[in-house]
Amino acid sequence: MDRGAFLFQSDLLKSKAIFLTGGGTGLGRSMALHFTSLGARLFIVGRRPEPLKSVCEEIQRAGGTAAFASCDVRDYASVEAAAKNAESQIGKINILVNNAAGNFMARTEKLTPNAFNAVVGIVLNGSFNCTHVFGKCWIDKKQPATVLNIVTTYAAANCGSGFVVPSACAKAGVLALTTSLAVEWGKHHIRLNAIAPGPFPTEGAWSRLMPSTQMEEDRKNFNPMKRFGRHEELANLAAFLISDMSPYINGECVVIDGGQWLRGAGEFNDLATLPDSVWEAMESARAKKS
Repeated sequence: MDRGAFLFQSDLLKSKAIFLTGGGTGLGRSMALHFTSLGARLFIVGRRPEPLKSVCEEIQRAGGTAAFASCDVRDYASVEAAAKNAESQIGKINILVNNAAGNFMARTEKLTPNAFNAVVGIVLNGSFNCTHVFGKCWIDKKQPATVLNIVTTYAAANCGSGFVVPSACAKAGVLALTTSLAVEWGKHHIRLNAIAPGPFPTEGAWSRLMPSTQMEEDRKNFNPMKRFGRHEELANLAAFLISDMSPYINGECVVIDGGQWLRGAGEFNDLATLPDSVWEAMESARAKKS
């Protein structure tokens, strides 16, 4: 059951046309379903059309409005084309949610330049590309709008994290983008905020960040609340931040992790205790999957 139905009126987002990146799976899918259940019109993008199509069909079966397009957010022209496509299908976009991401655990000395660039390209460059494409349009048309960026606890705590260095660098950049433009674009009635989630199980990232049952249990026990986040908890927070209920919240980063960062902000730093043999086994498994 969608718990948002108990928190918000069903038409909370009826005036919103949302462009959501990485909307086919994981937290992006959960936000997409929740936003449309609250009346939003939705356009989702990602690199693989199959999951995007599946999400849109699920939304449409429930009576919502949704469309999609394949888009590589790393490519500025691709974002421009998707933005035009979105407007033609669901109307003028007034909400952007930068959710597309990539992450995996690795010893940094074993990273290739391509692996680093892949994560930074999706997370940081992709967030900039989407924000810039829509921001220019909004400012030119004097249109109020909102941007919501999905970052991480290790970005919010300004500490980074070992073993996820590409993500740590990229998410810190996205948070800096959020706070910088909150000041610069506030006069244009464009708000920018961020959410920093702790561990939320997802079908994609989870296998790369929690590759064993023992590691999963250890991370759960480390959390003060002894559990992981539930998707509806993040979706409810996101709905609030993009809604007209939060018009004076600008440049904020809200951490949602059960208080885990208070016990140690570098989320993956404790992996420094793993022996090389364990790393080699994990890296070998990841290489076989790819």
